[in-house]
This record gives sequence, C-alpha cells and structure tokens, in this order.
Amino acid sequence: MEKQGAILEEFDLEAVEYAIPSYYVIASAEASSNLSRYDGIKYGYRTPDFDGLQEVYKKTRSEGFGNEVKRRMMIGAFVLSSGYYDAYYNKALRVKAIIKEGFDKAFEKYDIILGPTAPTTAPKIGGSLADPLQMYLGDIYTVSVNLTGLPAISLPCGVDNKGLPVGLQLIGKHFGEKDILKAAYRFEQSRKEVAL
Repeated sequence: MEKQGAILEEFDLEAVEYAIPSYYVIASAEASSNLSRYDGIKYGYRTPDFDGLQEVYKKTRSEGFGNEVKRRMMIGAFVLSSGYYDAYYNKALRVKAIIKEGFDKAFEKYDIILGPTAPTTAPKIGGSLADPLQMYLGDIYTVSVNLTGLPAISLPCGVDNKGLPVGLQLIGKHFGEKDILKAAYRFEQSRKEVAL
C-alpha cells in the first residue's frame, strides 16, 4: 500500500472492543423480532404434518429453523423482554453510538481504515459450529462496520503456514464505496505485479 502512495498510521479505535457483545445483542433482538412472522401460516416454510394451530407453529419453527437461528431468536427474545430491555438492548444501542462516534472521528483524519478481516485464518468447514462463542469472537473485526453501516471490503492478502488465506479489510466513510473499491483494485493490481 505504501508503494502505491498510501501513508499508513496506526491508531486505536477503543470502543471497538465492545462491538461483539453489542452486535450480538442488537442482531439477536432484530432476528427474534423479524423472524417471529415466520409462522407457517402467512410466511415461510410450513410443516406438512400437523394437528391444530399450536402444532403447526411449533413444528414449523422446529423444522424450519436451524440451531443457530433458534439460538439467536432465544437470545433476542430474552434481551427484548420486560426487565431486560434497558439492561441489554438499550445499552447495546448506546455502545453502537459510541463506536460510530469513534469511526466518525477517525474519518476526520483518515480516508480509509485498513485492518484484518478475522483474528484467525479459515476454520475447517463446519468446525466453528461446534463452539458458537468462538464463532462469534471470529467476527471481532467485521461487526463494527455492520453496527455503524460503513462500507467495507475484504480481500485476500496472503496465506498462513498451512496455506490458508489471510484476509485484509478496507473500511470507508459513509458512501465511500468508490474509494474502497479503488483502493482494493489498486492493492490487487500491485499484488499481481509482485507475483510477475
């Protein structure tokens, strides 16, 4: 990137360390709320074998949603429930606003933020499903842009000692898609030049 004329500086986005819990509280609440409409009557899959309305709801949801979706719906129902809404959901929304302020402040000085896509290289297919917490923690570098609505792109930038790809993430300002696409393209072109 420096050979292409970029000036690189390290800086700290302090509030990003709270992105994972905030993201999963908000995302689970939204999943629970949005997926509640999939009842097998008006929306979504309907179980073919049922006896009565209660059973169609129960079987449709049991058969139609995978374990991860069910887990997120349960967490979302919990954080949106009376007595927990302020403790979890509202607090997560406040943290989201703080993270957004951090990015806004960074973009007063920087055009693009460069960082890793994930803390590790690719897991074995299906391996991350065995430990949902590890799977959630693997999102540490990407959930901030989901919370703030910023454009980002991930591209391969190398491989580890096992030959697994390492991802590079470029994050842009709001409506800065053109800038990150140009930077990503230039990065890819420079890698091709090095390979030749």
